[in-house]
Formats: sequence, structure tokens, C-alpha cells
Amino acid sequence: MAEYPTSFDKDDLLKCARGELFGEGNAQLPAPPMLMMDRITDISGDGGKHGKGHVVAEFDIVPDLWFFDCHFPGNPIMPGCLGLDGLWQLTGFNLGWRGWQGRGYALGVGEVKLTGMVRPDRKKLTYYVDFTKAVQTRRLTMGVADGIVEADGEVIYQVKDMKVALSES
Repeated sequence: MAEYPTSFDKDDLLKCARGELFGEGNAQLPAPPMLMMDRITDISGDGGKHGKGHVVAEFDIVPDLWFFDCHFPGNPIMPGCLGLDGLWQLTGFNLGWRGWQGRGYALGVGEVKLTGMVRPDRKKLTYYVDFTKAVQTRRLTMGVADGIVEADGEVIYQVKDMKVALSES
């Protein structure tokens, strides 16, 4: 395991987006506005429900977020795909946090359930990523995880079998 802290603030996440946290050519978060979290409050390589690693992160919801004006005019809702992307971002971040090399790529997701919405009156999203598998071999570096997104404590998104890989090419 690499020697990184177990929590990260917005400045740390922006360093990761610039490629400064895990090193050039390694796991990198997207820059705003596609960065879908404001802080990571806890991360591990051996915690979570399955003992294979986890991430907990938060995203502050404010009414002037970029997607509310366009999705949908007069009926503002955060696109569900952005919540899914946040979960993928955190899955890849965990792989980089482990010290594993390569750029992150979402490979897929087995199941997605959207049971609620994020409107401008919500205050905070909380992401929970629990790894079911984390593999690093000579040919493959990949994490498989389940995820939940809560809006102000209410479960609104659930995913199973998210897959993110790291590749050095």
C-alpha cells in the first residue's frame, strides 16, 4: 500500500485532476465541472463490507451547479449518469491510492438502480464504494465494486459490479 492519507480535501482532489497526486500517467480525477465530489472522507484498501477496500466521499449540492440549467430547463435534475460517474471516479481513485500504476478507465457496471433525484434543494450527496475485488497482476489492474449514492441521507442510486481498470497505455 502506498503511503497516502485516508481523507482528501478539494485541493487534494484538484491536485489529482492535474496529475500531481499519484504521478504523471497514473490515476487521475477529471477537472471541474466533471469532478463529482468535494472531499473524500475515508478510504482503505482492506475495509468496507467485503474487506477489500472502500471509499466514502461527499459532494455539496448548490442550486447553481452547471447541469441544473440544462437538465431539464424548468425542471432541474442532476443527471443520474453523473452520480454513476462519481462512483467510477472514486473506484479509480482508490486504485491509484493503493499505489497501483496506470490511467483509470471505466469498463462497465452490472446493475444500476435510480430510485430518487437530485434537485437544487438537496444539500449533500454521499458516495459509498465497497470493493468486491481488487486485482493487480502483470497483465491486469482492476477494481470491481458496489456503490451507493445518498442525497441528504436518502439512498437514491445503487450500483453493483462497477469495473474500473488501470492501463499504462
